[in-house]
Amino acid sequence: MVTISQNAQIKQSECINPATGKIIGHSPIHNISDLKNSIEKAKIAQREWAILPTKERVTKIKKINDYLINNADSIAEIISEDNGKTKIDALATEVFPAAIALKYYCKNARKFLNDKKLSSSTFILSFKRSRIRRVPYGVIGIFSPWNYPFSIPFADVIMALLAGNAVILKVASETQKVGLALKECIESADLPENLFSYINMPGRIAGNAFLENGIDKLCFTGSVDVGKKLMAKASENLTPITLELGGNDAMLVCEDVDLQRAAGGAAWAGFQNCGQSCGGVERIYVHELIYDEFLKELTKKIETFRIGIGTDYDNDLGTMTTERQIDTIKIHINDALKKGGRIYAQSMVPEEVKLKNFIPATILTNVNHDMLVMQEESFGPIVGVMKVSSMEEAIKLANESDLGLTGSVWSKNRKYAIELGKQIQAGAITINDHLMSHGLHETPWGGFKQSGTGRTHGQIGFSGMTQPQVIINDVLPFVKKDLWWFPFNKKIYDGLLGIMDFLYSNSLGKRILGFFKTLKIVLRMFKS
Repeated sequence: MVTISQNAQIKQSECINPATGKIIGHSPIHNISDLKNSIEKAKIAQREWAILPTKERVTKIKKINDYLINNADSIAEIISEDNGKTKIDALATEVFPAAIALKYYCKNARKFLNDKKLSSSTFILSFKRSRIRRVPYGVIGIFSPWNYPFSIPFADVIMALLAGNAVILKVASETQKVGLALKECIESADLPENLFSYINMPGRIAGNAFLENGIDKLCFTGSVDVGKKLMAKASENLTPITLELGGNDAMLVCEDVDLQRAAGGAAWAGFQNCGQSCGGVERIYVHELIYDEFLKELTKKIETFRIGIGTDYDNDLGTMTTERQIDTIKIHINDALKKGGRIYAQSMVPEEVKLKNFIPATILTNVNHDMLVMQEESFGPIVGVMKVSSMEEAIKLANESDLGLTGSVWSKNRKYAIELGKQIQAGAITINDHLMSHGLHETPWGGFKQSGTGRTHGQIGFSGMTQPQVIINDVLPFVKKDLWWFPFNKKIYDGLLGIMDFLYSNSLGKRILGFFKTLKIVLRMFKS
């Protein structure tokens, strides 16, 4: 959480623990002039950084590993205090994935960035040898959210730097203490001065400020509404932009499922981080033959949840990060109840932690697609569970959304589950699991429809930190002119038709005739 304070003429934001309301730190606030200065200096630093061999960039970035591992416990505690999630959650879903990302991208950067030779598309032009090289954009702006304030920006920053870019990082105002911890982590690398900069700026002005002051690409993780505004603004200068905008993910439970695993998976993916995960389960479609049994098993799971201060190791769930998100949850629950929905089960919230930011995990039944909870991203500890008569119906319902980030299918028949999963309109499909592919850094992350554009993570995401440039090398330097060069005449026209017949006609006769027409103009290439 954040408030503004004035301290020795320096405007600062106060970092506030959402569980206790206590101030846990301060972060200087930057203005547009600061940002512009950072971008200008970054452009200079980036030019020198980009010409270093990839191996040298990797060596410098690798130094982050020691800092990350040696400070893993303190970083997890900062995340827990600033975001409200449990310390175990912070370690398992933020710090550990960051270590995986660092190792993976440093190991694979050279392979991802190596030039790629291209096969010729036609024999007649095979003397034109082509290869693709990856060119860094320049200065990349990275906007990260408050729900995973360490792991999401960490991977993006590492990929961008390894690819030869400079980075300007803006983390969410609500989690500035985490942002400052991340800043220290990145700066533990042997980086040139000004190559990496940290900006604390309110979101309402940051988008325009970045896009109006020379950023070369913007990577944004956040809401659909803000993403649309950024895309519109970026279009003014055709600034490339990658958007990850959340989801309303569906979980499909087949009649042959392992109930224990499915219920445990739903409890994890629906309520981890108090449901504040864009790739978490929000809608569950259960085959009617096991609907009642599934609900009983899921209820057993959530009724044992221990909710409390995140730094207490024995708690399963911490607190919501923002009051604004709590208001959204209340609206969705009330809307469902008014339209016939039912609170089937809830976790307990102990008396000693009944503060405004602690809310119970909730299962809603009797839900339908007229309800907000099934239409929109709730981003909180509620799931709607709906009975279906067939998995075909489940697929249809799962796809009735303008979001498509992830989805999952649960069945003992994995082959069948994969075929069902292919029909879900989402960017990542998991079988008998959910809310974990973000930690698999070999896989691309991103969604269909209004869940965003572009991808992060994996080779596809790494490539998104660069632009492809093709180099075409003519390996016959003694050739005087190409077939299509001036001057033109009827012989050239007939010869080009002959080449087409020779290469592509289904008639043997036309191909033979085309061959001789080709010879007539090929000799032209060697004459002055």
